[in-house]
Amino acid sequence: MRVETLKIKNFRNIEEAKIVPCEEMNVFCGENAQGKTNILENIWLFTGAKSFRTSKDSEFLKFGTQKATTVMEFLSEGIKKTAKIEIEEKRKAFLNEKPLKSVSLLAGNFNAIVFSPSDLKLLNDGPQIRRKFMDTAIGQLYPSYIEILKKYQRAVIQRNKIIKDYKYDSTLSVMLDVFEKEISENGKKIVEFRKKYIEILNLFLPSLYSGLSLGKETLETEYICSFEGEDLEKKLLEQRKEDMFSGKTSVGPHRDDINFKINGISARNFGSQGQKRSVALSLKLAEAEVLKKESGESPVFLLDDVLSELDPGRQNFILNHIKGMQTFLTCCDPSNYKDLKAGKIFTVENGRVI
Repeated sequence: MRVETLKIKNFRNIEEAKIVPCEEMNVFCGENAQGKTNILENIWLFTGAKSFRTSKDSEFLKFGTQKATTVMEFLSEGIKKTAKIEIEEKRKAFLNEKPLKSVSLLAGNFNAIVFSPSDLKLLNDGPQIRRKFMDTAIGQLYPSYIEILKKYQRAVIQRNKIIKDYKYDSTLSVMLDVFEKEISENGKKIVEFRKKYIEILNLFLPSLYSGLSLGKETLETEYICSFEGEDLEKKLLEQRKEDMFSGKTSVGPHRDDINFKINGISARNFGSQGQKRSVALSLKLAEAEVLKKESGESPVFLLDDVLSELDPGRQNFILNHIKGMQTFLTCCDPSNYKDLKAGKIFTVENGRVI
């Protein structure tokens, strides 16, 4: 997977830009609020996923304009493709000049992995952020997973609505049976996908973390299932009474988590900020390796402000040890990339790419 050209017009603070990147490391350097992250965000939208920064399409438009457009020429499995995204009130997508019914249908055509400062939440925040990481990663690999997840989430929402009224109307048990069966059927599939993903992730994650920590630490990762070894449909039935009081479904893959251990100790509870940053970064690097293994092609790697808080050894690992993968990286300080051995440097100033 490789971006050959990117043309941007009226996207956030970028009035117009044309970028021709190299095949390896592409560094976008400039002061804060000049537009560096906007470029990475623009590339990310071609995966068909939502922005890693905002949920409102209207925020993509440059102030005072009514429409933004971006066109990407890229290579996928050796075939040259062209994708276009138009943004007005909503996003519209085109692939090889043909309109798509939904922007999400770009998924599987262009694959990318993004790391941003917000990814530190993977270690600092609650289980929801880690589940989202898994679901987004698996969705890129297996688009069918997205529909399974949607069905599951809809069934959970319906069950939550019903259990609030169930204590007043026991005839609702028939409806609960229906939704609990759907939750169980799709929930088991979700857990199977997630466990398989973590298993493959663990083929790469320990060695990548070891490289970032210069061989001083080990990392273990495990999937924590809320109904391990139990029948989910039976467990939901058992939990009805308790769930009536909370108004929430207390068991299922929407309650699951991932546990990270550094040298056998919980990284979330006892890891330093530097260790947590390295775990999050290793996780993204491993995600890219999994995508390469499963799809047969390396994704594009997007690294936003990753170097600023890393020591020189870890900076060198990022700059010079990501091989066979086109990478786009942002930074503020030119000294951060002084040890770059091969790549291309772009200066970003007030929305202009030089």
